[in-house]
Amino acid sequence: MKKILEAKVEYNVFPNKGICKIDDNLYSIKNTIQGQTISFQRKRKKKGFIEGKLVEKLENSPLETIEGCPVNERCGGCIYQKLEYDVECDLKKKTLTELYKDIYDEDITFHPSPILQGYRNKMEYTFGDSVKGGPLVLGLHTKNKFYEITDTVDCNIIDEGFNKIRQAVQEYFRDKNYEFFKKIKHTGLLRHFIIRKSFSEDEYMINLVTTSDKFDVNDFVEFAKQIDNRIVSIYHTINDNISDAVIVDKLELLYGKEYLTEKINGLEFRISPFSFFQPNPAQAEQIYTRALELAGDLSGKNVYDLYCGTGTIAQIFAKKAESVIGVEIVAEAVEKAQENAKLNGLTNTKFICDDCLNFMEKVEKKDVVVLDPPRDGIHPKAIDRLIDINPDKFIYISCNPITQRMDLDKFIEKGYKIKSLEFFDQFPRTYHCEAVVLLSRK
Repeated sequence: MKKILEAKVEYNVFPNKGICKIDDNLYSIKNTIQGQTISFQRKRKKKGFIEGKLVEKLENSPLETIEGCPVNERCGGCIYQKLEYDVECDLKKKTLTELYKDIYDEDITFHPSPILQGYRNKMEYTFGDSVKGGPLVLGLHTKNKFYEITDTVDCNIIDEGFNKIRQAVQEYFRDKNYEFFKKIKHTGLLRHFIIRKSFSEDEYMINLVTTSDKFDVNDFVEFAKQIDNRIVSIYHTINDNISDAVIVDKLELLYGKEYLTEKINGLEFRISPFSFFQPNPAQAEQIYTRALELAGDLSGKNVYDLYCGTGTIAQIFAKKAESVIGVEIVAEAVEKAQENAKLNGLTNTKFICDDCLNFMEKVEKKDVVVLDPPRDGIHPKAIDRLIDINPDKFIYISCNPITQRMDLDKFIEKGYKIKSLEFFDQFPRTYHCEAVVLLSRK
């Protein structure tokens, strides 16, 4: 067994790493907070530090002054449940400032979330147990445990409807004695349960994910309809893949509406079971409003929205621009973007299903390019061609400041300057954060 070390976390590095010092060695341990005393095991040596694996939190940090949710010590969803929100924001701003300090020496702007509790519009739960052979649990993975699931009682980043629905479904399947999918044996019925909510309509969509094993689907539907009259859509997804991810072999609408409708920035967007939509709509509205402001006067100007997803940003920009072209590789997302643009009466948008790398081989210059790539950032083969589009402005929105920071080196090397760097706390109580950067040659 590897030796267990003990130390106090001296400071944090974005996104979620605590740095400890023992003798002349620096150790980096995920999911720890400045001031905590922890035990950990040494893993591998990297440049400048040694990775460690958290074993146990021995003492709280002086920054942890509130109780948080009842299961925050077990649940792997949140790290900052015990911090007052202003302390959490200060810690995030400090680590983000440090991350970007080599390329931006002005004070960054940090936007707290307008909603702290009940802000999420989607949760993906897993069926399992919290101890081997224990009762069925529907919840989130336990911190640092792949096979254990935590019963997320009274989770505070979702509203009461989520908690009510999750608890009722858990009890239903306990009573029915259905088995959850065993990851090693590849047997069992129950896999995941997804809840989505439209805040503007106060309606829920639920999606039960199982293997193709048989069960009484109609009985479940009749039960689910009685949980809450705000459940307006019930789906069933069959997934026989051995991976723990939700992979769709078959999707069936069992009851109600095909989609939810969410309103944001004065536009309507239809949300299907697996279409992407920002998880914190109140903060997303602020992000998009600010991105539009940073673009400046768009009268008579043409815009590219690359990695456009279901076209939310493109349609918001289309209200001010001459034209907007959105590019997205996922065909279903492009279809939804086209549907939403038609729903909103927008005639100056065009959505293209293509890989951004391929598309950029044939593009012409545009006035403004908006980027919102996946967490991995811009593909290395695409970034040079992207910059060669040579717009007056790039607006780079990212859910992963780490990869955005690496990408920005290339923009700066090619002559672009950072004119604005702002962060939006899209995910309170977690270490995640959204970054918005304005780049221009002028």
